[in-house]
Amino acid sequence: MDSTFVTFIIAYNLLILAYFLILNSFYLLLLVFASQRLLYHKRKTQTEYWQSNFLPFIVDFGEDLKSKSIPSIAFIIPAYNEQNTIIDTVNAISKIDYPHLEIIIINDGSKDDTLETLMKSYNLFKDFRDIEAKLQTERVINVFKSATNERLLVIDKENGGKADALNAGLNYARSRLFLAVDADSIVDPEALYKMIQAYLERDSKVVGIGGIVRVANGSVVENGKVLEARIPKNILSGFQIVEYIRAFLCGRAGWSKLKNLLIISGAFGLFEVKTVVNIGGYKTNMLGEDMELVVRLHKHMRKIKKEYDIIFVPDPVCWTQVPEKLSVLELQRIRWHQGLIQTLQIHWKMIFNPKYGTVGIIGMPYFLIFEFLGPIIEVTGYIAFVGAYILGLVNITFAALFFLLAIVFGILISLFSLLLEEFTVRRYNRPLDIFKLFIIAVLENFGYRQLTAWWRVKATILILFKKKKWGEMEKISFKSIEND
Repeated sequence: MDSTFVTFIIAYNLLILAYFLILNSFYLLLLVFASQRLLYHKRKTQTEYWQSNFLPFIVDFGEDLKSKSIPSIAFIIPAYNEQNTIIDTVNAISKIDYPHLEIIIINDGSKDDTLETLMKSYNLFKDFRDIEAKLQTERVINVFKSATNERLLVIDKENGGKADALNAGLNYARSRLFLAVDADSIVDPEALYKMIQAYLERDSKVVGIGGIVRVANGSVVENGKVLEARIPKNILSGFQIVEYIRAFLCGRAGWSKLKNLLIISGAFGLFEVKTVVNIGGYKTNMLGEDMELVVRLHKHMRKIKKEYDIIFVPDPVCWTQVPEKLSVLELQRIRWHQGLIQTLQIHWKMIFNPKYGTVGIIGMPYFLIFEFLGPIIEVTGYIAFVGAYILGLVNITFAALFFLLAIVFGILISLFSLLLEEFTVRRYNRPLDIFKLFIIAVLENFGYRQLTAWWRVKATILILFKKKKWGEMEKISFKSIEND
């Protein structure tokens, strides 16, 4: 056997071990920062200050409160083929008792009965308002108001994609802030108040706020409200529950503590209308318009040298449906990863650039090395390990180290994330569900994690050949996703 090849295999395996060590150390660091952030938030919400100042804000919008400068908010909800979920979403938002609220639905050229469902449910009639469209979008066909819900505005337009629909909503929004929400999502009634509290606490320096997105599959849903969170029977949905908890409560809470939050979920994000419009709105040629917008906001605020915050708040909850079929999940993950790659391509000058502070020195390099290159290193690392084993180059010590760094650390991070969830923002109350979560956190590292890594490698290959993947997920009514 060629000695050069053997040396290469051994060296590459050592490189993979070093990669896993650094990656897991970073995850551990994020978990520490996330724990500090979440425990501080929990203590704060239990203090006398919170009880005396925040609870009245939630419970009673009396005349005294209405006289205060509470910012107006527009819910902007793009809808494409959402006839089965759109009514639940609108009903959930309509129940929010907030004094200055718009609900803007954008029917983005749906091929199903989304518009007809809205017209029938809310008695829509044409609205002939004139606007100054600051953001260019596909043609708006009609605008409707509701005879039964004065907050509701429905925009019917030609299909242009999610980002184009959001821009159309921004053109019609009259509010100071907007909350971008997916049409297949349900927002907890108190979620908006908690986001606004975070906004007001920082003297309006916040230009972006993200809440936590949770998996609705399997939960008990009634009249547009999640009554009880439960673990679904579908194992694929279960894997995603653990992923979402880890990504939000470990990842985004940690990045927020470091002032390096680069992703606010497109399913649930609060922004200033004026600021987003001034930087050109959402980019319509992006697969990951949500991340790109947040990175561009960081870039813009640094450029104008204005103090700002982009934060994650752990307890405002938005519930969403996740794929229950491998083929649909694959397309979703490919799209997400291609969106990441596009964002890194567009904003490559920010990477390792001290001009952009810690975002340029820490945040952007992390996403380049561990999120973009990471799956390639991980997948090739598994292949190299198998090759070394076949060639008899792996001893027990090396195999144990590889298993520890590649698998065991991943399990521990997931388990600690679940523990953090249980002690801070617990939503799963049944002991059986908690037990299932911990079992799933172990199982996901044996097959599922490797599969999602391969999908991200596949996304990289496809984008090299200029092939973008969007994909569609079949949406069902929230009532239909409950367990039997």
